[in-house]
Amino acid sequence: MMDDPLLLNDWHVVARSRDLDARQVRPARLLGQDIVLWRKADRPPTGFVSEATPPTIHAWRDLCLHRGAKLSGGRVIAREDRESAPSDCLACPYHGWEYDAAGKCARIPAAPTQPPPEKARVESYKAQDRYGFIWVSLGDPQRDIPEFPEWSDTTFRKVDAGPYTFHAQGPRIIENFLDVGHFPFVHAGLLGDPKHTEVGEYQVETNDDGVIAKDIPFFQPDPDGTGWGAEVRYTYRALRPLTAYFMKVNEGRRFSMINFVTPVDENSSDSWAIMALNYSPETTDFALREFQDKVAGQDTPIVESQRPELLPLDLQTELHLKSDRTAIAYRQWLKKIGLKYGTA
Repeated sequence: MMDDPLLLNDWHVVARSRDLDARQVRPARLLGQDIVLWRKADRPPTGFVSEATPPTIHAWRDLCLHRGAKLSGGRVIAREDRESAPSDCLACPYHGWEYDAAGKCARIPAAPTQPPPEKARVESYKAQDRYGFIWVSLGDPQRDIPEFPEWSDTTFRKVDAGPYTFHAQGPRIIENFLDVGHFPFVHAGLLGDPKHTEVGEYQVETNDDGVIAKDIPFFQPDPDGTGWGAEVRYTYRALRPLTAYFMKVNEGRRFSMINFVTPVDENSSDSWAIMALNYSPETTDFALREFQDKVAGQDTPIVESQRPELLPLDLQTELHLKSDRTAIAYRQWLKKIGLKYGTA
């Protein structure tokens, strides 16, 4: 497991909520740790499953304690399938050991009358549903999942995108997300125009909660995939070491995005996103995702090519301009809060 207290004690996206239905099992990987995700069917006293309440998520270490098989290859045994079962259980695919919702072994098929040993309990992690994603923390999070302000605003339409896999570490990916100076070169014809390369003046603030860069002006030929060119103004926020957000405004048209980067292991990261916009109802969700797929596809080889792979927190290591204020502030903030992962 990758050992960085800041990341171990934070929340990370590991899957879409819709990709894990009741009684389903799937693997995930976070911070170098293999995880099994599964849902049981929550039943009220009537015995019927409530459609308003999604089934409980369980996130465990993907390891059966008997012979080390991966539990993600197993299946959920529902309580009603066997009257003696105390609750829904996850059964190991190797020898069928059954683990209840608390992670304790409840039954050993090879010795059904023998009480399972007390230490036969899988390592479990905190998990929850939010924003249509499954979030897991391997440690003890002191803060909640970062807020996405447009999520509860019904005037905004929300569309998820990703995951986009980078063979790179998270800080490089987030810094790229916060950077407008690369738009005319990496995203020419979409987010930038080679004839409009200057980054205007803007201000950056840093506090204990992160970095905010306000009112960055920039011309974009196609800011969001709707085909409308515009002079937009960005506000960027680094909310967590691996979570960033922007809102761009053109008159009353507002488009925002939040980006969650999941550290899968030392050299691989998944980038998940949610877009929100208060205009262009005629543009389909498919078209918006297709646009974001194209942007991410342009970013990926650039980020993967950057050297050194670790983001330098010593500002003397690379060259900087006034237009790099956001990146400078992000690096200084990471140094202040003591992030070890992906930095040098």
